[in-house]
Amino acid sequence: RAAARTAATPARIPPGRSPWGAPQTPSAGPGTGGLVWNSWGPIQNSARLAFGFSSWDIALLVFWGPIGFAPCFFFMWLMDKKGLRVTVLLTSSLMVLGAGLRCVPVSDLEIRKKLIHGGQLLNGLAGPTVMNAAPFLSTTWFSPDERATATAIASLLSYLGAAGAFLVGPLVVPSPNGSSHQLGSGSNTEHIKDRIEAVLYAEFGMVSLIFSAALAYFPSRPPFPPSVAAASQRLSYRRSFCRLLSNFRFLMIALAYAIPLGVFSGWSGVLDLILTPVHVSQVDAGWIGFWSIVGGCVVGIAMARFADFIRGMLKFILLLLLSGATLASTWFTLTCLNSVTHLPLTTATLYTSCILLGIFLNSSVPIFFELFVETVYPVPEGITCGVVTFLSNVFMGVLLFFLTFYHTELSWFNWCLPGSCLLSLLLILCFRESYDRLYLDVVVSV
Repeated sequence: RAAARTAATPARIPPGRSPWGAPQTPSAGPGTGGLVWNSWGPIQNSARLAFGFSSWDIALLVFWGPIGFAPCFFFMWLMDKKGLRVTVLLTSSLMVLGAGLRCVPVSDLEIRKKLIHGGQLLNGLAGPTVMNAAPFLSTTWFSPDERATATAIASLLSYLGAAGAFLVGPLVVPSPNGSSHQLGSGSNTEHIKDRIEAVLYAEFGMVSLIFSAALAYFPSRPPFPPSVAAASQRLSYRRSFCRLLSNFRFLMIALAYAIPLGVFSGWSGVLDLILTPVHVSQVDAGWIGFWSIVGGCVVGIAMARFADFIRGMLKFILLLLLSGATLASTWFTLTCLNSVTHLPLTTATLYTSCILLGIFLNSSVPIFFELFVETVYPVPEGITCGVVTFLSNVFMGVLLFFLTFYHTELSWFNWCLPGSCLLSLLLILCFRESYDRLYLDVVVSV
């Protein structure tokens, strides 16, 4: 609130000027980043045949995402000091290099595999900006009654990209087990490899287009601050970390976000690997992953819009979503153990439980982001969300690290889901919410 006393009331965006146009370029980056990151999980059976990947390779290809968060704190500093334009251009260039590296035509499979792994790592290095920029973008460009919606749209675009990979990969690339509708009798390893390369080239083209658009036009901020919070003084980089690490309430909700979302991200990245033992085809696994993410994005935007209209309800919304996620993940895990539980193991039950789980968890992301920023204001949004997404990727990385060694029996992986959701629910129940940024915008500006 001290910042409120020193900040002058900013000029508003002139009537008729919509802030939704300019931020679309950096908002498209997360979608392509998620698409590139999730390229291999949905087509892991085909990738094994075409490139000689093992289960360890598939897990590692997904693992490069959380490994790429190692320089997360550098990107937080860059966003805080240099603004969005410089950060977005650097991130987009890493994505272009990574996507291009995967397309290098090398006949030696071992070299090709190393290039693909290198490309996934470069794309992973873009992850900190992809995951952290949404609240910074919404505060910089949008008024208080649009912020939650803007955060939801920007933060969920990376999930939509991952959903696109679930859909595009299995439909374009034939499956070696004969489950794809596009697999004809004359299909072979070379045909599968050609289709995978077509997907890689298409993704490289999309990433290059986004980079060109960001280079041509994207300003760091609008000509007029849209709110008091957007124009107010923020804490320095060092003081921000001290404030975050000493704030017990922030650490509670950071863990409540990082544990279930980290586990779920790692789980969904190898969903085809998990569903193969229960005889779910590559195409069906792709559709399950697609609808679980798309449903989460739609519900997440709806929940964020609701939060914009009825303020001060973020904790209540999270309690509802996490309760649903706990029940859905328990249902899915018990269904996969049908030899013990005798629950019906059908395509319908797997679809329903997975999609509900994705809806409840993915839609909680923008609500969590808004609650983080409200709780620790005036800490800059990029630093706040950078810390929590770093924690989320740590948990995802630990889970995938164990998966590289224990990938023959995966029931333990499924049990991590309901356990993490239940722990998050308990943490949110104990959390005392506050709305410092909202107070600044609504009370002080009046």
